[in-house]
Amino acid sequence: MDEVKQLVSDIKNKKLKPIYFLMGEEPYYIDKISDFIENNVLTEEERGFNQMVLYGRDVTVEDVVSNAKRFPMMAEHQVVIVKEAQDLSRTIEKLAAYADNPQLTTVLVINYKYKKIDKRKALYKALKKKGVVFESKKLYENQVADWIRRVLSPKGYAITPKAAQMLVEFLGTDLSKINNELEKLQIILPKETQISPEHIEENIGISKDFNNFELRKAIGEKNAVKAYRIINYFAENPKDNPMVVTVSLLFNFFSQLLQFHGLKDKSPRSVASALKINPYFVNEYITAARNYPMRKVSAVVATLRKFDVKSKGVDANAVPQGDLLKELLSSILN
Repeated sequence: MDEVKQLVSDIKNKKLKPIYFLMGEEPYYIDKISDFIENNVLTEEERGFNQMVLYGRDVTVEDVVSNAKRFPMMAEHQVVIVKEAQDLSRTIEKLAAYADNPQLTTVLVINYKYKKIDKRKALYKALKKKGVVFESKKLYENQVADWIRRVLSPKGYAITPKAAQMLVEFLGTDLSKINNELEKLQIILPKETQISPEHIEENIGISKDFNNFELRKAIGEKNAVKAYRIINYFAENPKDNPMVVTVSLLFNFFSQLLQFHGLKDKSPRSVASALKINPYFVNEYITAARNYPMRKVSAVVATLRKFDVKSKGVDANAVPQGDLLKELLSSILN
């Protein structure tokens, strides 16, 4: 995120590079940087003659180079943006010759999503020397809640740990989807609001009581009544609560619990650091560790592996998802 801020700051201050090669698994920042260049390098009057958007599926690398070599008309720069450039992956190395000697009055932006170029080859070396190579890496699930807080803070909003976790659980690590939902909340809620689970439930439609986060907590507390109530809700709403996601989240939880048992220092700060979790959730692990000794945790992890296979339809004999979940829960709690 700091690298993105620096890039945007340089562009604002007209410290422009002739090529911006934006690549990587996370499209959110690629789109953000590309859109910023598209909307800010040229004035509205200059864009008509000097800004062009191409699509990888419709052009060749030679077409891109040909357009990039043009001179701007009545402006200091022209901007050429290539979207979905990953469609040119088979021939992208042909861009190396241009990258080695780029047109300095052109700002060429390559959006190379979900892939990376080979850092050992000529193109990467030329880009690093003459332009900008930005790699947008996918965030791990345990990093997304912190990202949500950092996105909201400059805009005058806060969010509770549980509300952030609900978004991560429901939307995964797709930053674009999460940002879309955050923008909706910012339209509805006044500044200085701390976004709560109730706000998430009322405005996004994620239940604050019937979700994997609450199921994990109930299982950790060995609260069978609450856990079965949530499982029954999942059984009635299978499309919104796929079993494969539930099993995956429980597997991660019990794997972390296994790690917790092996820690010498079980102070909250040490646990949060070792397990890479928000300190707010440390007490859940302490409670769960009391209820599940290491031997039991190992058995649960093995059970979850078995049910992970079943959740994907192997050896499940067309058993309904709800029944499989109840069987899994019984195995964990007993």
